[in-house]
Amino acid sequence: MDAENQEEQSAQEVVDLFLWANQMEPVKNEVKIELFLFNKNYTPYKIRYSDDLMAQVRTLFVVDLVNFVNSGAEKGLTVQKYGDNTGENDTVYQIGLGEVGRLETLLHLIDKNYTEIELFNEADHDFRRIKGIVAKVTTDERVFYIAKQIQPTAALRSAASWELKNQTFEPFKADIGIKIPDDAQVLVYEKEVFVFSPSKFERLFQFESKTDEITDAKIAEISEHYKLAFPDGLDLQIMLKGKKPLIKKLSNLTIGEISQDKILEYSDEMQLELMTDDNGAVIIMDETDLTSFINLMDEDYFVSPTTGRRFEVKSKKLMKDPTGGEPPRG
Repeated sequence: MDAENQEEQSAQEVVDLFLWANQMEPVKNEVKIELFLFNKNYTPYKIRYSDDLMAQVRTLFVVDLVNFVNSGAEKGLTVQKYGDNTGENDTVYQIGLGEVGRLETLLHLIDKNYTEIELFNEADHDFRRIKGIVAKVTTDERVFYIAKQIQPTAALRSAASWELKNQTFEPFKADIGIKIPDDAQVLVYEKEVFVFSPSKFERLFQFESKTDEITDAKIAEISEHYKLAFPDGLDLQIMLKGKKPLIKKLSNLTIGEISQDKILEYSDEMQLELMTDDNGAVIIMDETDLTSFINLMDEDYFVSPTTGRRFEVKSKKLMKDPTGGEPPRG
């Protein structure tokens, strides 16, 4: 049993983001980097770069990322399971490579079909179809990958671009000018994907996470505490699919604090017109009803005692009860 625990602990250490950054610190300026472009079909292409760019390539793909993680470790940077995406700047999200099919396939092609990968040529491959760039980074002890999104529409083409040099416009000499993003986006290390920008990650690999386990648990809690009715063929999980603001709000809610009767009273007071069927279930016909119901659970509506006007509260902070406790709810 001790051996199993040691093996499990060792596996956890291998994919620890902060351990990786700590180990990379002394060698970050010495890594070997090979670059690959990939298109909208996730076909990789080899791309060369000159020795003059080596320092800049290391900085854009490795040095800045290592610095970000190491400095973040001192400022409260945390790693959370992907799916509980709150959009916080001090959070990195982690997901298994096997769950991101397009990325897994892309890296498999780079590693296993390397000799068959063509060198990128604008005349044959069309840069407008390029979606991103992958850096394969090698040290004496490890290999990892860093992916970034590329906007082909932002590329400068020689036929329509000028250089500004010494206060003078000159013809743009390159075939294409490309700006490589300088922000942290996606790191793949030891079959784990670390996501620094969920929105860019999802666009880059067309990744739509299914309603995560936390949200599934919330859906189960809602079913336990409330009676809801949906049109034929729909349910709460289906109606939440793709609605990230509602999923985010739901993931932070404590379900059941307000009873169904109180929610219906609250709805009437706010004139939201939620309806019930003959069995007393709240009818959720569309996204408007669903949003209203979740907002009611979160107490997001307010009537001004001064003017009587109704407000939807976008953000709020619970005030302390002057008696020392929290006001009862529901």
